Amino acid sequence: MDTYDLITRNVDEVVTDEEVRELATDPAGKRVYVGYEPSGVLHLGHLLTANKLIDLQDAGMEVVVLLADVHAYLNGKGTFEEIRETAEQMRAQFLAYGLDESQTEFVYGSSYQLEDDYVLDLHELELSTTLNRAQRAMAELQSGETAKVSHVVYPLMQALDIEYLDLDLAVGGMDQRKVHMLMREELPELGYEARPCLHTPIVADLTTGEGKMSSSQGVTISMEDSADDLEDKVNSAFCPPTRDPEGDLENPVLELFEYHVFPRFETVLVERPEKYGGDLEYGSYEDLASDLESGELHPADAKGTLASYLDELVAPGREKLRELREA
Repeated sequence: MDTYDLITRNVDEVVTDEEVRELATDPAGKRVYVGYEPSGVLHLGHLLTANKLIDLQDAGMEVVVLLADVHAYLNGKGTFEEIRETAEQMRAQFLAYGLDESQTEFVYGSSYQLEDDYVLDLHELELSTTLNRAQRAMAELQSGETAKVSHVVYPLMQALDIEYLDLDLAVGGMDQRKVHMLMREELPELGYEARPCLHTPIVADLTTGEGKMSSSQGVTISMEDSADDLEDKVNSAFCPPTRDPEGDLENPVLELFEYHVFPRFETVLVERPEKYGGDLEYGSYEDLASDLESGELHPADAKGTLASYLDELVAPGREKLRELREA
């Protein structure tokens, strides 16, 4: 796999392709980031972008993980002391998951977002950005929640972070696309360069194949889950014998193989008794998905294998969480 393909594998959108191709010609030492609001245990949404960060480290890039404590405070997630305690737990989990500590810089937002230059630039952004434009970049509000001024300031800070962290590339899920577009539009107004972006997919709801998997509702998978929890959740997952269900549905079991398992394992072994055809070994997602569609791979065997590989991925973080809680 060449460098560009490694950088862009399993992303839904590249902004812009020309800029990222230029970056791929000499990625060594280039800085890429994802920002995370410290608000709980890592789940598969965090880990999907973490898989992309691991790809980018393999390409030679330096990773910056923003532990966005000020953002979390603006979002009502607790006191700074509580938020920073959660942030330190997140840091330990990311390293346990597989980020290379020697190529990863963890940064608290409060280490620079309260400085005079940043605050003045934020006020400049507030002056140059219409309320409607900022509202379009806001995160979706929870049902019954009332929009506050902090919800509008939040995406402006996200845009400004990309300049102050001295980045060459921004990564986020497709739900961050609106913020990144605001960054590309508004940073040049302050005399700063817009940066290229990679947007990773959003995995569908595990049990229905609709919408997106969410930590706030429905069934999600996190580093807290035991092997038995993972088995129960995956066994209850929606998994029709096709990669393209009818309507707006997705196959979340195949999505988890594509975005979580195959990026981290060279081969995937499906263990089956001889009377059911014996073991199957896959070197690529496409081969596994094709066998599911043809009927060679039964959904139940796919689910059992997925649960096993997910358990191997989250086990180090699960153990790290246990250590931190017992300390």
